[in-house]
Amino acid sequence: MAALAVNGGVKLVGPATHTDGYLASKPVKETRALLSELCRQFYTLGWVSGTGGSITIKVHDDSIPKPHQLILMSPSGVQKERMEPEDMYVISGNGSILFSPSPKPYPHKPPKCSDCAPLFMKAYEMRDAGAVIHSHGMESCLVTMLNPMSKEFRITHMEMIKGIKGHGYYDELVVPIIENTAYENELTDSLAKAIQAYPKTTAVLVRNHGIYVWGDSWISAKTQAECYHYLFDAAIKLHQLGVDWSTPNHGPFQNGKGTSDRNANLNMSTNALTADSNYNSNLLPRCIVLDIEGTTTPISFVMEVLFPYARDNVGRHLNATYDTAETQDDIKLLHAQVQDDLQQGVIGAVPIPSGDAGKEEVIAALVTNVDAMIKADRKITALKQLQGHIWRTGFESRELEGVVFDDVPEALEKWDALGIKVYIYSSGSRLAQRLLFGNSNYGNLRKYLSGFFDTAVGNKRETQSYVEISQSLGVDKPSEILFVTDVYQEATAAKAAGLEVVISVRPGNGPLPENHGFKTVNSFSEI
Repeated sequence: MAALAVNGGVKLVGPATHTDGYLASKPVKETRALLSELCRQFYTLGWVSGTGGSITIKVHDDSIPKPHQLILMSPSGVQKERMEPEDMYVISGNGSILFSPSPKPYPHKPPKCSDCAPLFMKAYEMRDAGAVIHSHGMESCLVTMLNPMSKEFRITHMEMIKGIKGHGYYDELVVPIIENTAYENELTDSLAKAIQAYPKTTAVLVRNHGIYVWGDSWISAKTQAECYHYLFDAAIKLHQLGVDWSTPNHGPFQNGKGTSDRNANLNMSTNALTADSNYNSNLLPRCIVLDIEGTTTPISFVMEVLFPYARDNVGRHLNATYDTAETQDDIKLLHAQVQDDLQQGVIGAVPIPSGDAGKEEVIAALVTNVDAMIKADRKITALKQLQGHIWRTGFESRELEGVVFDDVPEALEKWDALGIKVYIYSSGSRLAQRLLFGNSNYGNLRKYLSGFFDTAVGNKRETQSYVEISQSLGVDKPSEILFVTDVYQEATAAKAAGLEVVISVRPGNGPLPENHGFKTVNSFSEI
């Protein structure tokens, strides 16, 4: 590839995207202007003050595969709020500089490509990003200092978490923290390792420094960066109030001193429990994942209350909500499942007529199929989603009330006090899980729960499902998670994924194989 001098700058000649014409094209010009505008905006937010921070955006062009799209990048060591479109570097998809800006007279420094370039390229390569923002915002710096020993920032039950890709209000947001170095490019390997270790993350914090945030587009990266900074600011302010932002109920820190040192909280709570109940602190997990049926809740409640309610109200629910988008989505899922069942010769499956056949005929066929699915206790998404919507009506009308064993509320409260995150993993939909614990015979228990998993993450008897959960929770190793279930096959799958496992023995549960090799408990008080 030949290099040419162009108006004091450097441009390399190569593929179609590297030609003079393309570098001067409308998509490139618009991205240059957007980049300079964002730099000015981020300067007012304090993200790129003092010449720090940087931004990079790919030139969106539907005619060019994303890995080959041009990359625009702000220079290093310049006044970001005074940059013009022509001040941006243009880089190829493989990291080669295609255009560098012309030098400016004193007191401006000679142009230099961003020191963040190697880190930006990792986000592009490993996450197929469309834009990356490196912010020196005060919040992103201070939040890493609240606990100097922590390798992660964690927060849950905050509205702005919904602005982070792949997260909802009830989810726990986990952002890895890497240690700072004297020179920006020395962070490249640490950033790459964090990206690989946390497949769900869209950001990496650098202690005493700032944050890298990426997204599919500049809008996604900008939106998430704003949400991250909001959440960091909230955590700092909650810390000043002595409130723990990392727990669902956002209660006061357990040591009463407003410290963010999780170990201090854990040690104090553990000491109290040890004196009271000979609790073994060596067995403290970082997270607990609970099954529902036969673990937190009697099987009889599920089989004799929930399932019959759903079965008896399928027709009524479908009639009342047939034309809504939600129910049409339910019908679409059921139709696809039944088509597969018919091909597989599943007993009880009957054809569902097309919508042209009339509402009544469609509903009658759906009722027949759903009844057969419930009787067979099938763990399939199409059924569980519809059941969740039917149960929602029942809970809202108070026809239904969730049931948990008597030892469950006290255990949830104890684990919350210890700073242990508790999650639910059930074949029932996440909606159904939230309904059960939000409307239980002990009131609303959702305040003690950090998140919910259903079959969307995988079948409960498959090891990969527990691998996915481990990666979602962001633990250093799967053994930091304790899984509690009543089903031997689920226990085996979780153990194969590296989780610690305890089997719940409750009244009405099925028998276990002899010499199964797992620890068993009759009550959560034994955990």
